[in-house]
Amino acid sequence: MPFLTGPVLPAGTLARLPQPTLPTGDGLLLRPWRAEDAPAVHAAFQDPVMHQWHVRAADSVEEVGGWIEEWLKAWAQERAPQWAVVDADGDRLLGRVALREIHLDEATAEVAYWTTAQARGQGVAARATITLARWALDDIGFHRLELLHAVRNEASCRVAAKAGFRLEGTKRSSALHRDGRHDMHLHARVQGD
Repeated sequence: MPFLTGPVLPAGTLARLPQPTLPTGDGLLLRPWRAEDAPAVHAAFQDPVMHQWHVRAADSVEEVGGWIEEWLKAWAQERAPQWAVVDADGDRLLGRVALREIHLDEATAEVAYWTTAQARGQGVAARATITLARWALDDIGFHRLELLHAVRNEASCRVAAKAGFRLEGTKRSSALHRDGRHDMHLHARVQGD
């Protein structure tokens, strides 16, 4: 049975180009991951706050090296591209921002982020998310970006609001964390917001 609509973004929209480095314009860079980032990512995942809101743990630098290899492949696969968020001057890792749940046919994706303990409270996640959203919506042509976070993660809710993602509702008992099921806030930005 044929579809009545064609794909909004054709396959290859991302993969036909190298993954870009995206400056925020205020001292941060979103850049592709490098193998040498593994120790800093491993250190970030030793933070108890990461364990509270994320479902992964990092047992070794070698394990994280495998993650980075997968993150680098994700661009070509148009699956879940990720960027290291670094300070533009010293290339110090401050966090990560990503597109997940990409559906090129409908031009939708989900935005995700985390920051290192040292970067929290400095607007890093919001600035990186704004930059990624502008690029995805304006330059690439995505129509809708969603952002989900645990309702109890008030800091993430503030990031979503600062980045222009409107709260659309609550997905009840939607995500499984190590402490049980969490209700999740659903935020979104669409072209023209």
